[in-house]
Amino acid sequence: MIHSFTLPLDGNLVIRGDLNVDEQREGKLPVLLFCHGFKGFKDWGSFPYAAEQLAARGIAVIRFNFSCNGVGESLTEFDELEKFAVNTYARELADLAALVGWLRDEPLPVSARLDLEQLFLLGHSKGGGDAILFAADNPEVKGVVSWNGIAHVNLFDEKLRQEIAANGVGYIHNARTLQQMPIRKVVIDDVDQNAEKYDLVDRVSRMPQPLLLVQGDQDYPRLVNGARQLHAAAQNSRLHWIKGANHTFNTVHPFAGTTPQLEEAIEVTARFIREHSA
Repeated sequence: MIHSFTLPLDGNLVIRGDLNVDEQREGKLPVLLFCHGFKGFKDWGSFPYAAEQLAARGIAVIRFNFSCNGVGESLTEFDELEKFAVNTYARELADLAALVGWLRDEPLPVSARLDLEQLFLLGHSKGGGDAILFAADNPEVKGVVSWNGIAHVNLFDEKLRQEIAANGVGYIHNARTLQQMPIRKVVIDDVDQNAEKYDLVDRVSRMPQPLLLVQGDQDYPRLVNGARQLHAAAQNSRLHWIKGANHTFNTVHPFAGTTPQLEEAIEVTARFIREHSA
């Protein structure tokens, strides 16, 4: 069963989300917040399928769009680029805090089935960084799963930085949509001014919660190397390599079916959550 919701925030911002839950299961269910990555969204490719499969394994999964991810009411198109241009880590962490607070008010038809004492975060790519940063500051989070996640928050090369410094805005090409996606100075400032707070390697070294790093060995080299860095630094981590897997576990958008690599990521994630649920 899927329950869709809209959470209005201040400043004309909205979090749109979906709760996947198996209502036939008895008892309360652990809750997993699914954080998409840079140029990602809750309905990208395999994400709805992955949420469905995790729900079938007894986990309540909440997929959502960060309020400034650039995808509006269309749910699948970047039709709010003015919001994408100012989407900071600070904004995404505030979204997570707002979403968790809202869920505690039991707003959904099956809210009584959600065990928020068993709260987990899953992030893909940049979303893995968000999940780590939020958990590091919120000890009520029971565990974090990072799917091909970042180990360093600065995603912007020197050329883009110079363009933004000169013009107040720079552009990143989206190869899928062919859009030129804007990035404004506030995004760069957020990264630079919070370098210590957003140091993911340092944060996992002091984060007591268990961390599962699910990493494709055919992903971008910086992410493969970053997974090793996070694992080496973390207090309590497991690094699970998926052989032959690229950045999206060999799936595409629009979704064209599952892959053995995605199925492995789903299974190891469900096992981790079952293991660490009380």
